[in-house]
Amino acid sequence: MLPLKQIVPFILQAQLSLLISPLFWLLVLVVAYQYRRLARLKEELFGVRGESAWQPTLTAVAYGVLGGLGGSFIMVLVGVSLSGIGINYLWVLALLLMLLNPRFLCFSYAGGLISLSALVFGRPQVDVPHLMGLVAVLHMVEALLIRLSGHLGAIPVYTSHQGQVVGAFNMQKFWPIPIAALALVTLPPWLPPGAAVPMPNWWPLIRPAVMPEPEQALFVVLPVAAGLGYGDLALSSRPEEKSKLSARNLAVYSLTLLGLSILASYYRPLTWLAALFGPLGHEYTIWLGRRVEIRGEPLYVPSDLGARILDVVRNSPAAKLGLRSGDVLLKVNGWPVRDRETLRAALEGAWEQVEVVFYRAGEEERTARVYKAPSDPLGVILVPEPGDKPQVELMSPGWLGRWWREKKK
Repeated sequence: MLPLKQIVPFILQAQLSLLISPLFWLLVLVVAYQYRRLARLKEELFGVRGESAWQPTLTAVAYGVLGGLGGSFIMVLVGVSLSGIGINYLWVLALLLMLLNPRFLCFSYAGGLISLSALVFGRPQVDVPHLMGLVAVLHMVEALLIRLSGHLGAIPVYTSHQGQVVGAFNMQKFWPIPIAALALVTLPPWLPPGAAVPMPNWWPLIRPAVMPEPEQALFVVLPVAAGLGYGDLALSSRPEEKSKLSARNLAVYSLTLLGLSILASYYRPLTWLAALFGPLGHEYTIWLGRRVEIRGEPLYVPSDLGARILDVVRNSPAAKLGLRSGDVLLKVNGWPVRDRETLRAALEGAWEQVEVVFYRAGEEERTARVYKAPSDPLGVILVPEPGDKPQVELMSPGWLGRWWREKKK
C-alpha cells in the first residue's frame, strides 16, 4: 500500500503553492481570454450580448483544481517522472503541430513523434515509457473534465452536413490544471534521516530506464501548471451525450496507453508499441467520435410542425418560459410560427405578455406565458433555414493548413 498519509500533504502543498503562484493565474487569464473570445463569437453569430467570460473561467478553475488533484494522485501512484522525458521538446513540437491543425496541440502527437525519433535516431534521449505515461495521465484528467463539464457553455453554430446546413453545438473548453508531478533527483547529503517517505517495493509502476539505488536518489514532488483543452462538434447528438461519449472513448485510450507504458518500462521492446499507439490511438479515438456525428441523423434541422429551437439565451424570457434546445414553437400569441420571419411578426403585436405553444419530443403540447418588455427579444436561436450559410467546419485546418489551401487555389 502507498503511504497516503505521508504523500497527501506533499500533493496538497504542491497544489497550494501553484494556487498562489503568478504563473498559474497567468494561465487563468489565458483561459479567460479564450472564453471571452467564445462570448464574442456568440455575439457575432447571433447577436447575443452580455455573455460573461468570468463565470465559465471560474467554473473551469474549480474543475481544473479537482482534475489536478485526481491527476496528482495518479502521477504519484504510477510514478511518472518528468526527469529525462524532454518536456521542452514536447511543448515546442506541440506548438509547431498546432500550426497545421489546432487539434494537434496535444501531447499525444508530439509525445509520439519525439518517442519515435528517440527510438529510430537515438535523439532526443528521452525515457519513452515515462513520456507516454505522462501523456496517458493528462488524458485521464481530460476525460474526467470532459465528463463533468465538457457540455457546459456549448455555443450554437450552423455547419455543413452532407450538403445541408444544419444546427450544431461547438463545444470548446479550457481548464487550468495545478498538478503535482515527480522528478528523480540525486539524494542531497544534507537531507536528514527519515525525511524521505519510504515507498513499497512495487513502486514506481513505470520503472526508469536506469533504476538508481534508494540511498543514491529519490523522487521529489514538484508543482506543475498545465492547461488542457477540449474541442468538439455535436450535431447528431446533444452536447451532454456527446461529452459522455468523448469522455468514455478518451478514458479507454488513456488507460490503454498507460498500460502499454507500464509494460514497456519492464520490457523495453514494447516502447515501440507505446510510441505508435500514442498518436495513432488518439487519432482513432477522434475518428470514432466524428463517425458518430457524420453517420448520425442531425438533430437541429427544420421541423414540419413549427420553428425548432437550436438554443435558448440564458436569463431570457424564453428561458423563463422553460423552453429548451430541440423544442418546436407551434404558436406565439395565437399566431402559427414556422421560421424567424413568422416569429418576428408574431412578436411585433405583443405588449407585455407572451403566450407560447410548443412541442417537446415525447411529450404533449405545452402552453406557457411570460411577461416581457416589447423591446426585449424572446431569446431563442432557431435552427438554420434555407439560404443560411455554414459558420464553422467539422474539420478546420490550422494557419499553415489554411495557407496551403489558399496557395493551391
